[in-house]
Amino acid sequence: MKISLERAEQLAHESLGALGYSAQDSRTIARHLIDCELRGLDYGGLARILSIADRLAANPSTGRPTRVTRESPVSAQLDGGDRVGYLVASEATQMAIEKARASGIGAVGANNTWYTGMLSHYAEQVAAEGMVAVIASNATPWVAPVGGSEGRFGTNPMCFGFPSEGVPLIWDIGVSEIIHAQVVMARRTGQPLPAGVAYDAGGRPTRDPAAALAGSFVNWGGHKGSGLGIVVQLLGVLAGSPILPGDLQDFGFLVIGIRPDLFVDPQAFRASVSEYAAQIRATRRLDDGVPVRVPFERSAALRAERLTSGSIDVADVVYAAVVDLAKSAAR
Repeated sequence: MKISLERAEQLAHESLGALGYSAQDSRTIARHLIDCELRGLDYGGLARILSIADRLAANPSTGRPTRVTRESPVSAQLDGGDRVGYLVASEATQMAIEKARASGIGAVGANNTWYTGMLSHYAEQVAAEGMVAVIASNATPWVAPVGGSEGRFGTNPMCFGFPSEGVPLIWDIGVSEIIHAQVVMARRTGQPLPAGVAYDAGGRPTRDPAAALAGSFVNWGGHKGSGLGIVVQLLGVLAGSPILPGDLQDFGFLVIGIRPDLFVDPQAFRASVSEYAAQIRATRRLDDGVPVRVPFERSAALRAERLTSGSIDVADVVYAAVVDLAKSAAR
């Protein structure tokens, strides 16, 4: 169903408040979730509130304040206190930006967190400061390495962001054919998974979302994607996570902000990024009807369109469940 952005934001704030989050924390989480909706990632939007509710039902605590365990002028390690990743990763990103402002580079790792969401959301914040972003996050081992059928690393997104003279160039990619949020969304809406993306607990291919959640997901890109998944898992370990985090707990998040003026003129660098993006778009097309794009361009354009229209589409079952959750705050 189609709802206004104002209604979506209201529902997000009310339902997150019903889960025990403060007004400030609800705003931070809701901003991220609405950004997902605007960019066409509905499985990471309002539906994620239901997944947060499920996780809190299993472990009824919104966590403890984030604690700095190690710090230097250019780095820090944060214990996220088992708080949801939207909050912990936001704090880590802002700390990385502040350190990079002061020293040219800022590297912040965080552990003891879960559900960090779109890494591009944080990379966009870094790029808005004129900095280059490098971000990685590991997770529960839902994904099987190439040649295997048991989970050994998370869906493990890795993201790079570059400031430009316009829309930043941001590449944000996971290492599995389907991500956890998509599988959960399919289970909520009663839809089968695409073929070839998951295994059941016995290692057999499955299209059943529940069976996939009890089994594992297929890695993306063969040996290359499997290798990247292993690398990101270890970057999460560097940030403080165990090698195999438990079910929705103790993820590792690493964010690095780099001021371009450490190496080059920052304005010239922005211009180079813009020029390179233009050269990519100008590539001779294999199909005249299919444009050549640079990363982040499509989702940024979709976000602009939906902001102009003032509305988003939400699955009926998700809308009903979030409305019910929001109403529970008044009961």
